[in-house]
Amino acid sequence: MITVQTLMQFCPTLAATQAQQVAPALEQARLASTVNTPVRLACIMGQLFVESNSFRALEENLNYKDPARLDTIFSAVKGLADAQQLIAKGPQAIANRVYANRLGNGDEASGDGWKFRGSGYIQLTGRANFLRFGTIAKLELENDPEMARNIAGAAKIAFAFWEGTGCSPLADKSDVEGITEKINGPAKLALAERQAATTRAMGIWK
Repeated sequence: MITVQTLMQFCPTLAATQAQQVAPALEQARLASTVNTPVRLACIMGQLFVESNSFRALEENLNYKDPARLDTIFSAVKGLADAQQLIAKGPQAIANRVYANRLGNGDEASGDGWKFRGSGYIQLTGRANFLRFGTIAKLELENDPEMARNIAGAAKIAFAFWEGTGCSPLADKSDVEGITEKINGPAKLALAERQAATTRAMGIWK
């Protein structure tokens, strides 16, 4: 169901050379999942499209430039001066601060925030999630988190997350909002973009 041609039709900004790697990885992962109908496929592809910036981003962009934005997004950042200092130290320092003592991570000094930063097509975040969904995907993610940041690993994790959070029944009802909450949390960020991407996917995979 996922071919180079359909993926490029869905993601016209994706380079052909990249699509040739991404499409078979996604299809192999799909075959091991319950994503076995067009509507289920359209729903997961619409979500992954937004999460991964059209299948081009395999890790969270923590290269913040605006202290005010960093301070607003993360409660672990304590004011503009703190944000400025973190930005000066770079993305690794930011990750270690904002994800410390959360999602199964250790403290800031543990380095877990950076190791288990948002990764893969589903932007999996936190040691606990790497362990949980790595187990479902049969990957040793907790010991080798870099696997989440390569194409094959990202594809397996995306479908493992879908399975582990029970998204297929929601897809059967075309419940994009419900799926978004499973993937993104209560904030349901970029819901309109996810709905639009899912609608486009439904026109391709039918």
